[in-house]
Amino acid sequence: MLHRRNLLAGAVLAPALAQAQPAWPSRPVRLVVPFGLGGSADVAARFLAEPLAAALGQPVVVENRPGAGAVIGTDAVAKATDGHTILMMSNTHTANETLLPNRPYVLLRDLRPVAAVNVAYHVLAVSPALGVRSVAELIAKAKAAPGAIDFASSGPGTPYHIAGEVFAGMAGIRLNHIPFRGSNEARTALIAGQVPMMFDAIPTMREQITSGRVLGLATTGPQRTPLMPDLPAVAETVPGYQAEIWLGLMAPRGTPDAVVERLHAAVNTILELPATREAQARGGALPLTMGVAAFNSFVEQDIVRQRDYIRMARIVAE
Repeated sequence: MLHRRNLLAGAVLAPALAQAQPAWPSRPVRLVVPFGLGGSADVAARFLAEPLAAALGQPVVVENRPGAGAVIGTDAVAKATDGHTILMMSNTHTANETLLPNRPYVLLRDLRPVAAVNVAYHVLAVSPALGVRSVAELIAKAKAAPGAIDFASSGPGTPYHIAGEVFAGMAGIRLNHIPFRGSNEARTALIAGQVPMMFDAIPTMREQITSGRVLGLATTGPQRTPLMPDLPAVAETVPGYQAEIWLGLMAPRGTPDAVVERLHAAVNTILELPATREAQARGGALPLTMGVAAFNSFVEQDIVRQRDYIRMARIVAE
């Protein structure tokens, strides 16, 4: 009889206990972008914020916390305990696992993957003053004066930095890296003629190329892109070359599975909308949709891939 009473009591209490658990999210969600304004990660975060807020029933506030090669913002998320903070990350983070051995977090120890977002390729742009009009001419000029040509990037370890170093390694040339504090600063320096070349996002550089402020030489996908069909792929001159930036969301390691699953489902639903795909295509990106476990494996594999790139390009860890 006592056993039956206990069962009945449990049946009565279960709904009450479930209702007692706080709903998530119970307040605005903070989406930290560890990069500056106007870059690919910032644009993607702001694109996702509104539909994600509608899906979650709470505002999604984008907070830019750049600095130290994305370490400052990432560390803040890794240490967050409010249960309402997530990170917009990129392959800068997988490269940092090799490049920055003294960072205060370990990516897959202190954070957990939530959802992949998108992938985009770059454009190789040069100042008209450099006097080259093709990838082959750029390589020839660099071989004639090793280390004399500078290339700008949005900072050490960023995808644009890696793109330049891997290009130099595969082409058998030596370039001089000039890091800036974000893509906007690097792009401004290129337009002003302060640096002669850089790899940059196609949508943000396309206008500068069209206007003639800079010269586009090639794009970095496996084949030509519909966004700039007149430009060859770098791989047409340097076989096998490919460079991209991919984005994803991560959360602090202690985030409950149910929260991760809800976020993942909401993001993937948004990415699969035809309107999202059209907007992503206009921005030069392709949506990445995969399960949580698959994204975790993807991040693991990219850590190894970036390590191999860094070693090949002889980039020195800091």
